[in-house]
Amino acid sequence: MNPNPDRTGNRRVRARVLAALGVAALASAMAPALAAQAAPVGPTDPSVTVPGGAGDLAGHPYRHGLVQTLGAGLPNLGLNNLRYGGGTSGVGVTTGAPKVYLVFWGSQWGTAGTDAKGNTTLTGDPQGTAPILQGFFKGLGTNGDSWSGVMTQYCEGVASGATSCPSGSAHVGYPTGGALAGVWADPSAPAPAQATGNQIGAEAVKAAGHFGNTTAAANRNVQYVVLSPTGTHPDGFNTTTSQFCAWHDYTGDTSLSGGAPTSPYGPLAFTNEPYVTDAGSSCGSNFVNPGPSGVTDGVTIVEGHEYAETITDQFPAGGWTDLTGYENGDKCAWISSGQGASQNITLSTGSYPVQSTWANDFNGGSGGCEVSHSTVS
Repeated sequence: MNPNPDRTGNRRVRARVLAALGVAALASAMAPALAAQAAPVGPTDPSVTVPGGAGDLAGHPYRHGLVQTLGAGLPNLGLNNLRYGGGTSGVGVTTGAPKVYLVFWGSQWGTAGTDAKGNTTLTGDPQGTAPILQGFFKGLGTNGDSWSGVMTQYCEGVASGATSCPSGSAHVGYPTGGALAGVWADPSAPAPAQATGNQIGAEAVKAAGHFGNTTAAANRNVQYVVLSPTGTHPDGFNTTTSQFCAWHDYTGDTSLSGGAPTSPYGPLAFTNEPYVTDAGSSCGSNFVNPGPSGVTDGVTIVEGHEYAETITDQFPAGGWTDLTGYENGDKCAWISSGQGASQNITLSTGSYPVQSTWANDFNGGSGGCEVSHSTVS
């Protein structure tokens, strides 16, 4: 996605990124496509030029899998497939059944309760996002869920630069029976008005201790989704200087704003998940469903994006990215029609809007965006 209104300058920046990655020839091949790219039509962030593994060239490389706000530019779709990054500390992808812990950070979330379905509710959650996310993650891997199947084609333990996985390789795990592993509302203090990456990661470390995941082995297939309350701006969310909806990273990343948090439990995968409905249609409200029922569409579209990227690139960027740094969700963000369009999927817990994710094996290996795929084991 290219939110920089100076398209000529941004093409030069992208060419430099590609050259740094050792793909100058690809940069040359991309020039006509970049020259034809349409101007941004929505809010722009001049500091963010290459979302995904390449990060923010203006000093925020930790914003992996950044979901750019709707209208701020188009993703890099079909120029190249995803490639394996060789792993980080021996980890490339989530190889076991994915485990998601939802962390509702800060006293602003209010008093916790329980609804008729056993989901945690919070009085400071005006759009009811907490039960929606719990239902979504409880439902993954149920009712013949084939959205999760798209991610299972990726693996680890292959050569760096590989674009496919041979039989017998360690593939991304399927969330059989649900991915939700725990929910914690942490009211011990107010969440910061504008948290740094370090503070968000530190909350993930705190959550790991809360849930008893106190070893690297216990966190091997885990991700912590740190959810900030309405009205806050974690890492600059919903401000004029940072037009994004969410991003993910891991605690070992020294480029995090504020530095890498200390984790005695091994490296932890975590997501910065703001209160996305605060950004309205810029972060997906009514992107799939019209009327009041679609106001929260972005809740599962955005978090589904980050979930899919975390299990395929657990400790960025040792997993799967393309040559410009995009992850599987980045390449398929905000598609409204045709192949790979965002749509509702039906799980045992209800119907939830999601976006498609990139499949290297689509269209005879040319790659493309898919919402449904058979499970690869």
